[in-house]
Amino acid sequence: MASRYPHRTSTQALQACRPAPPAALACIDPSAAGQGYAAAGICRERVGPAVSFPIAAVEDPVGFLRSYTDTNSEKPVKIRFAHGTTTLGFKFQGGVIIAVDSRATAGSYIASQTVKKVIEINPYLLGTMAGGAADCSYWERVLAQQCRMYELQNKERISVAAASKTLCNLVTRYRGMGLSMGTMICGWDKKGPGLYYVDSDGTRLANDLFSVGSGSTFAYGVLDQGYKWDLTVEEACELGRRAIFHATHRDAYSGGQVNLYHMKETGWVKVSASDVGPLYYEYKEEQEQSA
Repeated sequence: MASRYPHRTSTQALQACRPAPPAALACIDPSAAGQGYAAAGICRERVGPAVSFPIAAVEDPVGFLRSYTDTNSEKPVKIRFAHGTTTLGFKFQGGVIIAVDSRATAGSYIASQTVKKVIEINPYLLGTMAGGAADCSYWERVLAQQCRMYELQNKERISVAAASKTLCNLVTRYRGMGLSMGTMICGWDKKGPGLYYVDSDGTRLANDLFSVGSGSTFAYGVLDQGYKWDLTVEEACELGRRAIFHATHRDAYSGGQVNLYHMKETGWVKVSASDVGPLYYEYKEEQEQSA
């Protein structure tokens, strides 16, 4: 294709068309945060193709954010992130069950009742969202890209352990810079079913059962009562659905519908999407009949 600037090289033409970087922004390598280093202009912190983040022109971005979020800070303005959700996952003899609610809140305001809190990374991997919706959605899509690149380069699917470690490595570089993530990664690989918890502080845990979010304590109450390894598929699905329902009933920041997924050897399947309204009357009737 011919250049619009025939007297310039392609690099010079590209630089001429590129807008000047905003003066108020600077680039800082996340690994250099807190070391008193800041550079002028925009720095490209590479995560994948064409991914970069402009960061405030301060010497210590982590300390700068902490001064506005710490309750003991003397700053007149306080930034308080209010998040709420309920997600859960557990392994059993038939695979992994993932159940989530679908409510998004902005403080006390219900922003949406139909949020998709399960990210379908690939046919054998699922991720859940808890914390900041934008953070979880973005970074799990970056993870999907990385998993696809691994598959193309190595001619085999990435393991659940490697996928969770990749996500952990991605977000750990931005620890303390305002990310809010508490996610579960589940899937099926050569070793069988896998379930990991990963958050924006760099925590990565493997276990048979997790619940994440403001309603997790209520969900754990139901799970502790009904969970066992040798559940049938029907019993496991009902346990996940019931646990999320009870969390939405007691936690004001959870609600909407219960989205239920089953991860098995052939990949994940979406089992159901049940509105919590009818579920209340269904379980209420069941309780009255058993009384």
